[in-house]
Amino acid sequence: MQLIDGKALSQTIKEEIAQEVEQIKKNGGKVPHLAAVLIGEDPASEVYVRNKVKSCEMVGFNSTLVRRDSSTTEEELLQIVEDLNNNDDIDGFIVQLPLPKHINEEKVTLAIDPRKDVDGFHPVNFGRMAQGLPCYLPATPFGILQMLERYNIEVSGKECVVLGRSNIVGTPASILLSRKAQPGNATVTLCHSRTKDLPKHTRNADILIVSLGIPEFVTADMVKEGAVVIDVGINRVEDASRKRGYRLAGDVKFDEVAPKCSYITPVPGGVGPMTVTSLIMNTLKSSKKEVYSS
Repeated sequence: MQLIDGKALSQTIKEEIAQEVEQIKKNGGKVPHLAAVLIGEDPASEVYVRNKVKSCEMVGFNSTLVRRDSSTTEEELLQIVEDLNNNDDIDGFIVQLPLPKHINEEKVTLAIDPRKDVDGFHPVNFGRMAQGLPCYLPATPFGILQMLERYNIEVSGKECVVLGRSNIVGTPASILLSRKAQPGNATVTLCHSRTKDLPKHTRNADILIVSLGIPEFVTADMVKEGAVVIDVGINRVEDASRKRGYRLAGDVKFDEVAPKCSYITPVPGGVGPMTVTSLIMNTLKSSKKEVYSS
């Protein structure tokens, strides 16, 4: 069994990007600029945004954080989005989810200029992804592809099972792994809450991607010997023995599943760090006009 170390891989990629940004600066080019919009005081969102800003600093990007309290109206947020769309110095930006309940997340997502949608959530980028056109890939599936590619894990012709059909992880991951690309060309089964006899499907998987949000849902009897397991889940589980009163757990029961795997991602330190790094990669693409020429 080999651990897929997302933390170390993320560091390697960020070092590569930092070298490229250094060269851009030497040549007098434009320094990539990522902005993040944070509405309210959600603790998890605070951590995510802080990590994104820190990653920008690490690779030499410029970064802007737009903070507003939870009383911000939908109209005010849409104006912030419009201003960022029209700011030529900003290459890409994200509006951190979740948003306060009085704000329509779909309306905000649709308001983002697809050319600056480095989260890859806009339907234009999603549609381009589905058709194999240049686009910004959703950050978490992009991170998963990087892991598979850089660990030289063969995907072509393999049976791949994806648990969870969200628009952010499960559905795009299933599309990306099935398309004619590298990594890709897998035979993909997308499973969800209505799937009958779920273990029958998961036991057939050469590559199992789990994104359910249910702590330690996947157990050893659901995984075949030698499988590659990518655990996207990150859940707080009460644990009185810990100082914080909880521990972080994935959607996979790591201790009993890991011995059966050829490769597996840990939680934390697996997919999470790669999600932030993918955002940085998308911003660099935007800055270099690799996806949209204008």
